[in-house]
Parts: sequence; C-alpha cells; structure tokens
Amino acid sequence: MEEPQRGIRAVHSESTVTVYQAYAPEIGLPAAREGGFPAAWKRDRMTWIKPSFLWMMYRCGWGTKAGQETVLAVEITRDGFEWALRHACLSSYVRGVHPDRAAWQRQLKRAPARVQWDPERDLHLRPLPHRALQLGLSGEAVRRYADEWTVAIRDVTPLAHEIRALVSGGDPESAARLLPRERPYPLGDELLAHLRG
Repeated sequence: MEEPQRGIRAVHSESTVTVYQAYAPEIGLPAAREGGFPAAWKRDRMTWIKPSFLWMMYRCGWGTKAGQETVLAVEITRDGFEWALRHACLSSYVRGVHPDRAAWQRQLKRAPARVQWDPERDLHLRPLPHRALQLGLSGEAVRRYADEWTVAIRDVTPLAHEIRALVSGGDPESAARLLPRERPYPLGDELLAHLRG
C-alpha cells in the first residue's frame, strides 16, 4: 500500500500515542526515572516531538550527537496530541493553504503548536519519498505536554544502540524486527486538513 505523502504514523493505543525526543543525560535520565520532566527542563522554549522513531534516530544520530545522548519514548494522551494538532500552524508559509503570508504570520504567532513535515527515514537513515510529522510545542502546549498529557517516559537509548549495531553489522532484517510498530494514526485526515502544506 502506498504511503500518503503527509500522514501520521505512530505507536498508539486507544488512549495514548508515543512520541520521541532526545536530550542530554542530565535531562533525559531523570525524566525516564521519574516519569516527568525535571526542573532543569526549559518550559519557556519550544519543544519538538516526533512520532517517527527513525526520524528521531536521524536527528540524534542514534543517540550519539552531543546533547542528544538519551533518547526518550514519551507516551502522551491522544486527547493532548489531537489538541496540539488542532491548534497547530504550519511552520512555513504555503501558498494555497494560507490566504497570504501576513495571515500565516499572524496565525503562527498565536498558535501554541506548529507542524513541520520532513522526509521520513529508512533503517540506513536515508530519506524516503513520504514525510514524517514533527510537532513543535510552545507556551500553553508545552505546559499541557509536561503537566497533563505525559503518561509515561521510557529511556529507549539501549534500543537505539541495538538497532544501529544490527544495521551496521549487516543485519537489517533483525534490526527491522526491533523497530517500534508505527501504524497510521486514526483521524489523521481530519486532524491534518489545515496542515497538509
């Protein structure tokens, strides 16, 4: 089946969806241990969450890039995830989606969340023809993410390292079996109508 050019693929249950982030150990390790973000985590900055495990691996270099050595799987409520998408704006102007550039800038300024579409990645972190969702949270959305939406936080750095070792050792089939099972997210079309860009 052909992948939609822009769609949400994620690990999800009836009530939660899993997103990924990578942090320095001083943020990531306490977050995983305590199941919540520590005081050192900056609430006043935009935080980007990614439902795609392989896009996160591309971004953090399998947990080897400086400041991104701890890879977290953050399980959040579907209600929260959907709230963020409904209140999101595309991170760049797209003719046909926005009436004009000024209208987009006004919307972007007000929106507590923004969406960016980046090429999805394969096991070798090469770009694929379809796009993966990145969801940026700021202001009210960051507060809700940390205080209301987060259900559980797991450190998946060992998994990232294991998959990378299998790929570099020439065993992509075994690596693929360890990947989180990301499926099309229900309601995706409805939630993304204003974010297709």
